Amino acid sequence: MSVSLPNGSIISIASTYGDQITVSALTNANPAVATATSHGLTDGDVLEVRSGWSQLDQRIMRVDNSITNAFDLEGFNASDTARYPAGGGVGTVREVTAWTQITQILESTSQGGEQQFASYGFLEDSKERQLPTVKTAESLQLAIGDDQTLPWYALMVAADEDRLPRAIRVRLPSGAILYYNAYVTINKTPTLTRNEIMRLQATLSFVADPTRYAS
Repeated sequence: MSVSLPNGSIISIASTYGDQITVSALTNANPAVATATSHGLTDGDVLEVRSGWSQLDQRIMRVDNSITNAFDLEGFNASDTARYPAGGGVGTVREVTAWTQITQILESTSQGGEQQFASYGFLEDSKERQLPTVKTAESLQLAIGDDQTLPWYALMVAADEDRLPRAIRVRLPSGAILYYNAYVTINKTPTLTRNEIMRLQATLSFVADPTRYAS
């Protein structure tokens, strides 16, 4: 049992991607094994995955056990054929080839992820029952010290304008890494409060489940 502080965490945004690589097969295994002819990927490469499996589609994963025409999606368990129908996971991947740190973050606040329920009751019941349904959409709000000359500014403005998701990496002080895929929006007008640091408000709206690795 342990707890930790987020102090020292580093948040980065994908700045460049490689070309799309076709995945012609994806196994129902733990971890799932992708077939991709002469893919050129190596262990540890970070990928944006597009897949026919909705639980995998648009997630950010890492390459493991890479060989010439195949590789593992590290940590992704696709052995449940009810959730991941055989043959349905094919699609494409593309490598995140460079990251840019989002510096000067003053505050971060997460929102969403709350479990929703369907309530019902039988005639003979004296109180309602609940069944879990879906969870609300998740996002991370960032307050960032205003400086348009820093490298992340142009990247975040471009992401805001083209409305395409970007990979996000959060490196925790423990060495653990969280990967997200998110739409990025930023308010280019800084706050103007007397005697307070001017800040920009940015939102990272997640499009898929996060992926977490111990290191």
